[in-house]
Amino acid sequence: MPAPSGEPAAAPASAVAPTLAELMDYVRGAARDEALIASLPLDPEERTWIRLDGPGGSEAWLIGWPPGTGTGWHDHADSFGAFTTAAGALTEHSLAVRLPTDGWRTLELKDGVDRTRELATGQGRAFGQNHVHEVLNESVTAHAVSVHAYYPPLPRIRRFSRTGPVLRLEQTEHPEDWQ
Repeated sequence: MPAPSGEPAAAPASAVAPTLAELMDYVRGAARDEALIASLPLDPEERTWIRLDGPGGSEAWLIGWPPGTGTGWHDHADSFGAFTTAAGALTEHSLAVRLPTDGWRTLELKDGVDRTRELATGQGRAFGQNHVHEVLNESVTAHAVSVHAYYPPLPRIRRFSRTGPVLRLEQTEHPEDWQ
């Protein structure tokens, strides 16, 4: 099972990129690892995380979500990924639209692009590159825990604000911002 790691795992030159199915299998397996889930320190107010060694040089994270916390709208740039709820429940709001990769600050979204998924313990999903979403623990009393994996390792995360149909690029983060 995955082991916590403080540094990104570099993929060997001969490594084959994991598939979405392999990332999904990995996060599901890690989410069933009771000792791993119990190793995550939970904070009553802020998200906590442990970096894991994912398959095939992927980047993986075990994340704790206090009640009422979330990520805000973001994407994972050129990385594809998967995540599974290991404990509690999470809500994912996503956009069924491909955004331009660069060169824009504000977009007006068309009707019908919003999607919502409720992900109870053991449920998860995979997603492709440039997937825009926000993940929330909407419980007012219970922590949630999830496992996430991305390939290639995250080169950046773009953060967005949203007011009605208007999506605005607010910030771009790089790995050194969340290590």
